[in-house]
Amino acid sequence: MTRDDTEPDDGGWPDVAGDTALTIHVPEADALVRTPSRAHVTVLYPFLPLPRLTGAPDARLAALFASVRPFTLTFRETRRWPGVLYLPPEPDDPLRALTKAVRDLWPEAVPYRGVFGHEGLDPHLTLASGDGTDALPARDFTAALPVRTRVEEVRLIVTDGPGTGWRDVRAYRLGGAQP
Repeated sequence: MTRDDTEPDDGGWPDVAGDTALTIHVPEADALVRTPSRAHVTVLYPFLPLPRLTGAPDARLAALFASVRPFTLTFRETRRWPGVLYLPPEPDDPLRALTKAVRDLWPEAVPYRGVFGHEGLDPHLTLASGDGTDALPARDFTAALPVRTRVEEVRLIVTDGPGTGWRDVRAYRLGGAQP
């Protein structure tokens, strides 16, 4: 689903203290991002509360990600949803497969709390969002494209609530990735 298929009434969703997410950091795009977050592609947000991610669930996540080979993503162009400027990854199949694999194990973890339907949003790297984003010229970003990144890990991150940002909890290595 794309963001313009359905819009939340409030223009977004608030982060709740304790929210977790599984993300892929894209350091090669950090300088392009105009949000408080690092450049990333979301595998699943929100995920499970941290207290549920110890012992067996943590081991299941580690095994799941260890079963996936590292892959390369390329970001070649900017696109827009209302209030959002983003980069679509190529290919996006590995990201969709990761999300599906996690959701197969934890079907209660519905992407974006169901705001964009049961499947969530198309994979993307947000460059800017919120007021004024629609006026940002895409050409300000295209000179730095394409951006390529090798995906070798998925990060579990958590927030302490609105305005507090996100912090890393754990990195799960993909199979065959070197530490």
